[in-house]
Amino acid sequence: MRKTIAIVGAGLGGLTLARVLQAHGVAATIYESEASATSRVQGGLLDIHEETGQVALRAAGLYDEFRTLVRPGEDAKRVVDRHGTILFDMPADPASARPEVDRGELRHLLIDSLAPGTIRWGHKLASVRHRAEGGYDLAFAEGSATRADLVIGADGAWSKVRPLLTPAKPLYSGICFIEIALAPGGRESRASVAAIGSGTLMAVAPGKGIIAHRYADGQVRGYVALNKPEEWLRSIDFGDPSAGLRRLAAEFAGWSPLLTAFVTRSDAEPWLRPIHALPVGLEWDRLPGVTLVGDAAHLMSPFAGEGANLAMYDGAALASELVERPDVEAALTAYEERLFPRGRDAADRSAKNLEVFFGQEAPQSVAKLFDHS
Repeated sequence: MRKTIAIVGAGLGGLTLARVLQAHGVAATIYESEASATSRVQGGLLDIHEETGQVALRAAGLYDEFRTLVRPGEDAKRVVDRHGTILFDMPADPASARPEVDRGELRHLLIDSLAPGTIRWGHKLASVRHRAEGGYDLAFAEGSATRADLVIGADGAWSKVRPLLTPAKPLYSGICFIEIALAPGGRESRASVAAIGSGTLMAVAPGKGIIAHRYADGQVRGYVALNKPEEWLRSIDFGDPSAGLRRLAAEFAGWSPLLTAFVTRSDAEPWLRPIHALPVGLEWDRLPGVTLVGDAAHLMSPFAGEGANLAMYDGAALASELVERPDVEAALTAYEERLFPRGRDAADRSAKNLEVFFGQEAPQSVAKLFDHS
């Protein structure tokens, strides 16, 4: 393929796309807004699904390397009510079809697999314009510009490429996350840490929850989840972290102190993260030379565990179509014909699971979900 390919975004989807293309001798350039591969913490653990994420890693020729990143024992799950009563307790499965890995480690694996110079760091897309004669002009915030025959938006929730294809924008789901963490070895928190088990603890009730994961090194990271209107989000001020955490803890009045300790003793910067989603079943008309992968195409809440997995799968699937079909438009059409139903099904499950987690039947509904999965 002699087309110039610009991939916007060095997330898991864009990286997988570039890796599979390069494995078949097709060059692509990734433009990423972050200054370097280490400029931002990349989040917590991901369970990599056998039917999506692992398929993508096999296509990228990185499956064996991926297996070395697996964290055995950390896929255990425990569901409790607000009093700490255990409703569901699943031990770790050494043969799990959905092993846990650290997102940052997986991203570095993909980055290191690419040819030097593939990623142009510090290139935040400012605008992208379709040229009448074909192709696209891309301008970046730092002042540089480039042209490409094919542009792929792998730039996440607030994609700058998506508006070329659809006016759809992410909508607030009604749920917001606030980061929490406990450092390993804290004597006052030992009982709370022990209550997690060896993997993830989910303490949920209608409209709220405390989710915490215990890492092998003893560190605990997670988040508070609250069903709150956007006005409430705008009223929260974490300028004084201690005061902000006290306000969060007040939302859990009457809960077991073992659970509220994850909030009151958190040493994480209390970062507020509203959860947004694109409309379920989003599609667009074919526009020559441009498409989307991952969250840019089908942003959803994390309650189906599909976001990262689908991003990688999208990237591998698009690369395969581009490699196998000499006609780029035929490749993009074939890719999107499968992308749309794939994204719709996952987004629909995610929206339904959000209600399972924080609806009126929680936490029993969550215990039932995992008991039947």
